[in-house]
Amino acid sequence: MIRLSAVIISLNEERNIGRCLESLSGVADEIVVVDSGSTDRTQEICKSYGVRFITNPFEGYIQQKNFALENCTNEHILSVDADESLSEDLKKSIVLLKSDWVKDGYQFNRLTNYCGKWIRHCGWYPDSKLRLFKKDAGKWGGSNPHDKFILNDGNISGFVKGDLLHYSYYTISDHIRQVNRFSEIEALTAYKEGRRCSLLHLIVKPKLKFIRDFIFRLGFLDGYYGLIICRISSYALFIRYAKLYELQKNKSI
Repeated sequence: MIRLSAVIISLNEERNIGRCLESLSGVADEIVVVDSGSTDRTQEICKSYGVRFITNPFEGYIQQKNFALENCTNEHILSVDADESLSEDLKKSIVLLKSDWVKDGYQFNRLTNYCGKWIRHCGWYPDSKLRLFKKDAGKWGGSNPHDKFILNDGNISGFVKGDLLHYSYYTISDHIRQVNRFSEIEALTAYKEGRRCSLLHLIVKPKLKFIRDFIFRLGFLDGYYGLIICRISSYALFIRYAKLYELQKNKSI
């Protein structure tokens, strides 16, 4: 049977981290938490679960997750965020997989809880994630803040049953605050990568996103919160383009 390292990056996650760590019991042989300077009870809670707690300055989600990988002692890795936890079905699947691991990485679905409601549409589910992998099979990439684990050429992924439970936002205000923070990072990353937008993007694309998510991705079936998610998601796209357009005009970077 393989030995599995679970790895988490954190910052002021006292509200979520205990639930995450509890779900790893009986699954992970090692838990590594890389923290970027929490000022709440995150470290205290982590140490009560006997994790290996490492502090490292935050330079970006991708950079932090790659640093965390380097500090795992086992070859096989399970990566979760502090606001996520394993469902019982996913726990069973991973335990079975530890005795029969044949792929380079494995994906599973993520189910998001929004203000107390599980969201199964809006383009938010099944939201498949590659979070189980061999350490040398790839690395974290993508564009900050949207990291993803990318397998090396020639490596193969499989799929396991069970949901990763994502406790995203407790209030609508939490969501809006995150939109403002993430849109800043996204716009700056896009600008540095040479991507540009026009006024047409600002006018058309947010509207098309709402129609796609609410109508074609059946967001209306999630009721009131489905409407809120789709409206905020389209607003987030508008804000990201607006900030990118501002960077283009100012040419300050």
